[in-house]
Amino acid sequence: MWMKPLLLGLLAALGVFIAAVLTKTPRHDRDWQPHLARTPGVDVDGAVWTVSPIRDWSYTQAGPAETRWLASARIDTDAVERVWLVLEPHPGLPVMAHTLVLFEFANGDLIGLTIEARKETNEKYAPLRGALNKFELIYVWATPRDLLTRRAVMLGHELELYPLDLSRAQARAFLTSVLDRTAAIAEQPRFYNTAVSNCTNELAKAADLAWDPAFILTGGAAKALHKRGIIAGESFEVAQARAQIAGWTVENVGLPHDSFNCELLTSVAATTDTPFCKSTDSQ
Repeated sequence: MWMKPLLLGLLAALGVFIAAVLTKTPRHDRDWQPHLARTPGVDVDGAVWTVSPIRDWSYTQAGPAETRWLASARIDTDAVERVWLVLEPHPGLPVMAHTLVLFEFANGDLIGLTIEARKETNEKYAPLRGALNKFELIYVWATPRDLLTRRAVMLGHELELYPLDLSRAQARAFLTSVLDRTAAIAEQPRFYNTAVSNCTNELAKAADLAWDPAFILTGGAAKALHKRGIIAGESFEVAQARAQIAGWTVENVGLPHDSFNCELLTSVAATTDTPFCKSTDSQ
């Protein structure tokens, strides 16, 4: 006799939980973790976009050393030369990884984008919670030095850097798409979702790529792009071996961000035919 009331109670609790998830409203004004605290704004004038602010933190193994934000960056989509994919494998869980991108411009400058679950103070990421509207979604624009040293130095993670085999028109369209999406989120907050709005499938949607299991099992993202010819290399194993940059990042953690960009591109020049370090004028 006690089973029926228990089942009804459980169903009622489940109904309340589902209703709470479905009716929760995304917001920009929560008590965010400091590195995710600033929602980037976007202005556009023809092909020139202004994004503000730009994160340019520096890190040690103990944590952030300097928490600097650049007021803005001017991004000329007509000047984009190349897109680089960064893969940060999840330690001990190779099927998962964080993916982010760097955009290289005609003058040798770089700017990076990471798409993340926006965590509140004292909040930790968990995939199941990420599927239940627990986190908002944020597009963070930052210097490559910030993005790479945070992961390789502070977190001690491996990093892989892959040049994407895109035409300039494709690179321009992809950059424009992620800028559009950044502007849209500034106007209307959205939820992160582990399955359909994570770091990798947000980038894939912006690039208009056909669906792939690696957009959920994100550790396979680079291999999936190699299979499609978007990452070049006679084999993925060779491309992956060339892509390792964690050690280089740790060695160059002290460089200012302009020099970091130049030296990063110089370090991977052996895998391309493109000259690097032309100018470090900001975009």
